Amino acid sequence: MHLDVLDLRNFYYRSALGRAAQRAIRNQVIELWPDAPGETVVGFGFAAPLLRPYLSTAQRVVALMPGQQGVMPWPGGQPNVSVLCEETLWPLQTGQADKLILLHGLETSENAPKVLDECRRVLVPGGKALFIVPNRAGLWARRDGTPFGFGRPYSLSQLETQLQRHSLEPARSSTALYQPPSDARFWLKTGNFWERTGRRLSMGYAGGVLIVEATKQVSAPTKGIKSRVRKPLRVLEGLTQPEAKPV
Repeated sequence: MHLDVLDLRNFYYRSALGRAAQRAIRNQVIELWPDAPGETVVGFGFAAPLLRPYLSTAQRVVALMPGQQGVMPWPGGQPNVSVLCEETLWPLQTGQADKLILLHGLETSENAPKVLDECRRVLVPGGKALFIVPNRAGLWARRDGTPFGFGRPYSLSQLETQLQRHSLEPARSSTALYQPPSDARFWLKTGNFWERTGRRLSMGYAGGVLIVEATKQVSAPTKGIKSRVRKPLRVLEGLTQPEAKPV
């Protein structure tokens, strides 16, 4: 079940914990994708907080928000790029997106396989997608007070297996949100320290979210006709060969 867009907006933009979570995840996204010059970047779910770095360089940025969640205008003070859409029928042409980011779009869906089908459809061949989901081994998935406590949390192997079933090949993975999901001032002030320490020690089991980059795989078409037939028809077998007459 998707969360309400107002609750997501209030968390990410109006609470100290939400702003800290936004910063930690966005830093990891930028590390994986520093920029997107001349590309089409699409977000689904509530990916708007992660799309801002690409507004100045990408050819086009689109923030898709499912109808069950609701939509809000974004970005503030600039031309709107957010679109309300059907969860499993996106208003994009096939092969239009170079990069795709999902945040609160997969784990809260009641039809995750069809969402992944749409992800694959809109990506260009070789296009890349970032799937950001709650880590079932992390603390954030166990607290209902944040958006990461709703929907289905994943382990890394569960997410990668599901992606592979839809011809989305996992390429690399990361984690974020090592600070506890607490509003206490101490944890908020030391959030950057915990993020740096967690990444340095590779404590994947402790991160609140998993981030998996996957590439759209396209099978090479079969060209031409096979020159050799494995079981050719022997329709002329048994006929004698004509003999050459002497001149």
